[in-house]
Amino acid sequence: MEQYNISQGTYFYAIGLSYKKADAEIRGHFSLDKAAIANLLNEAKTDGIESLIVTSTCNRTEIYGFAQHPFQLIKLLCNNTMGTVEEFQNVAYIYKNREAIAHMFRVGSGLESQILGDFEIIGQLKNATIASKKLNLVNTFIERLINSVIQASKRIKNETDISTGATSVSFASVQYILNEIENVSNKNILLFGTGKIGRNTCENLVKHTKNEHITLINRTKNKAERIAGKFNLIVKDYANLQEEINDADILIVATGAQRPTVDKYIIQNNKPLLILDLSIPKNVSENVKELNHVTLVHLDHLSKITDNTLEQRKLHIPLAEKIIEEVKTEFNSWLETRKFAPTIKALKHKLNYFKTAELETQRKKLTDFNEAQAEIISNNIIQKITNHFAHHLKDDAVHTDESIELIKKVFQLEITTKTHV
Repeated sequence: MEQYNISQGTYFYAIGLSYKKADAEIRGHFSLDKAAIANLLNEAKTDGIESLIVTSTCNRTEIYGFAQHPFQLIKLLCNNTMGTVEEFQNVAYIYKNREAIAHMFRVGSGLESQILGDFEIIGQLKNATIASKKLNLVNTFIERLINSVIQASKRIKNETDISTGATSVSFASVQYILNEIENVSNKNILLFGTGKIGRNTCENLVKHTKNEHITLINRTKNKAERIAGKFNLIVKDYANLQEEINDADILIVATGAQRPTVDKYIIQNNKPLLILDLSIPKNVSENVKELNHVTLVHLDHLSKITDNTLEQRKLHIPLAEKIIEEVKTEFNSWLETRKFAPTIKALKHKLNYFKTAELETQRKKLTDFNEAQAEIISNNIIQKITNHFAHHLKDDAVHTDESIELIKKVFQLEITTKTHV
């Protein structure tokens, strides 16, 4: 295992779970809202964890960070969610060092998204980094890695067609409605929740259904009013939720609540009702399936809807992977320089020690000793020597580990800070 001096005695891990192995219910158990993320970050700081970032979306919850053992990060996740260690072990993944770096590149570049080429995750990684930075929980390594992932993501978006075509959960929702419901333009549609998925769904509804009977409800009414103003839609109070559900033909639920907000008891009529639950955790109780006139479809089912757009996107995966490798190689080159940076720093410190001792000797010997000139000349010599060693260690033809050991042995350097990456 290669050794890099990044962080004292720790490894870089990516731990988490995603739609690939965890269903919506389990993902809901490990879902983190803003308050829970803030608590997790503060707990990490109290536990002495130096650097980490946390993301939680409808498709995945992940922690990237430094720890002596991955259980430190798993414990943080379980302490701040409804998830248990046993559940985590059944569906989760743990990547270490190089594998963790590679995983973040794939996630940030949309290759691991539930809908291929969905780049929303890169914005979530940026926000996660900002949140951790506020608590001084982002070290040089993670900051550089995030910037490299952002660079790869931008290049893939600009240099490939992997994100072209209208394909997203919100688009898939509207596509499902158009395929399953006749005369959709005449149906009463109720959208409950106006977060990002809700807003995108609303825009797709207006664009593709030509429906003039769309009503919005949100716990915070002014948020719904801002969106409704853009599309000339109806807004009702949260207090009118049950009444509006019973008037609806199609109900789309996209709230951020941690527990179900819609169940069978709120539905008081017998007319057909299609419910699309786009929330994680699920916000529609499974008990609505007990009503024969209700059809419940969850976001996981919608995400499996594939069309020609997705098939076309898959053709661009090899080019996207090539771009990732190019940017990752640049990051690894930087990491190589970090490998010997502490040795160069220790060497410079040792040479300064020699300088101080020699200047002290000459100061006593020479009556006309020029302090300023001696300082300038000796500093320039030290800089030239350390630069020479740095260039030597950067040479691809040089066996870096052996050279570092030789330098440490010749100059009797003591370097205590080590990280395994």
